[in-house]
Amino acid sequence: MTKLKISKTLAGKTVVKAFLAVALLAGPAAGSVGDVSAAGVKATAAPVMTDNLAKFGLKKAMDLPVTLESEGLSYTLHKIMIYDFKSPEVKKLQKLYGFQDFTSIIDRPKYFIWTKVTLENKTNRKMHGGGNDINIIIPFTFKTGQMTDALWPEKLASKTNSKEALWTYDLKPGEKITSYLAYAYAGDFDYFAIRLFYGKNFVEKYVVSE
Repeated sequence: MTKLKISKTLAGKTVVKAFLAVALLAGPAAGSVGDVSAAGVKATAAPVMTDNLAKFGLKKAMDLPVTLESEGLSYTLHKIMIYDFKSPEVKKLQKLYGFQDFTSIIDRPKYFIWTKVTLENKTNRKMHGGGNDINIIIPFTFKTGQMTDALWPEKLASKTNSKEALWTYDLKPGEKITSYLAYAYAGDFDYFAIRLFYGKNFVEKYVVSE
């Protein structure tokens, strides 16, 4: 009889990292299903948690995912979770990916913003950049005059197109990547707008109206 071998890689850190990243974004609804009756009725999946904006007094005008597109660059925000910067969730992400306690712009962040996004290159040329570029091209705004700043995952500094915590990306024409981006924030919450400055166009969507 052939023995079934279990891959050490699958049993190791890679799967743990991926599971934790998804679990932190999914929130308490992750893995939840409805009751199953004795008669064998199929389980009813709980609604997927895409954000915790209501926790900060923000009422959505539209549901996620939200997509912005300009001159061949497509950006989709699938999920966004906002955590207190000193929370256990943030400590886990810092340990996994090496996020720092500050950025060059925000020296004392109050909040850690963890997002799941897709970048897609619909042009006929390569797209190359990093977290700072995304931060400038696709800024988040929660309050006028306040800004977010991208957080660098130091432990993945040498990895391009990471699907765990994105920083450097390199996309061929027609290529896309779904990954996670982190931001620091120290302001208040009035609304939530996503803007895309790419090429000659400017696109914006208010997930939470002013």
